[in-house]
Amino acid sequence: MIELFRRTQNPWGQDVLIGVSWDLMWTAIVLAAVFLVGHAVWYRWRKFSEHAAATPAAVPAGVPERIQRHSLAARLFHWTMSASMLALLFSAFVPIMDLDFAGWLTIHWIAGVVLIATIVYHIIHAIGWMDFWSMMSVGPKFFKEGFQTVRHVLSSKAPEPEKAGKYPFDHRMYHHAIVVVSLSAVVTGVLMMMRVDTPFFTRNTYLLSDSMTGLVFAIHGFAGVSLILLIASHIYFALRPEKRWITWSMVRGWIDREHYAEHFDPAKWVVTGDREAGGALADSSVSAPLEDE
Repeated sequence: MIELFRRTQNPWGQDVLIGVSWDLMWTAIVLAAVFLVGHAVWYRWRKFSEHAAATPAAVPAGVPERIQRHSLAARLFHWTMSASMLALLFSAFVPIMDLDFAGWLTIHWIAGVVLIATIVYHIIHAIGWMDFWSMMSVGPKFFKEGFQTVRHVLSSKAPEPEKAGKYPFDHRMYHHAIVVVSLSAVVTGVLMMMRVDTPFFTRNTYLLSDSMTGLVFAIHGFAGVSLILLIASHIYFALRPEKRWITWSMVRGWIDREHYAEHFDPAKWVVTGDREAGGALADSSVSAPLEDE
């Protein structure tokens, strides 16, 4: 049976929590592999690619050949955050695999600092220069789109969901999940950093009680386990043939008008001339500035 937590006795003989079980980390890797293989088989069984190829969408009049989806600032954030998360995961596995690498802790907290910096930058950039509510708005249309998406996934007889705005339902759900997990890892990670020597803090192993320290380590561990699943699925979908156009948009910043017409509702993601007109959802009530170019 898989154990969820690791426990030990403190100097006073008390049983205290010290973090999540290493078994949980390996279980997350197995579950990620099962999901990726299962999705690939399910996708082929449902024949989504054949259906998409058989129904090309008409391109709306006046839509430019290239449509900006991600600014340079947004792309730099994405790839920097990705690198920091991968560094965090790989360095976290050093003690789990009992490897003799003395610098793993330094790499781990430095990657954590980079992650914190990118999150702070992204919050400022999203509120000040992006249409924040395109991703964050939650209203009747959000739940309607979610219901249609889930229903279509569960049944081949269900109609396809309505075309989305700039950020479809699955994109926003993944974003919300990564926000919760990342913030959990960041808050607990800062508390853990205070227990080691860094340029930011003087080491203080008595800042928290043993029970609270164990809880912090456990939350941090659960966040790490969740990131294994989230990052594995993100990389998998980014590499799938039918999704590579989205991945390329995060590299070069734009999508072509054929993919725009196929996947997005022009009334929800309005594009005019050679750039988008806000990209807000139809039910958004807040108008934010365009992204910087």
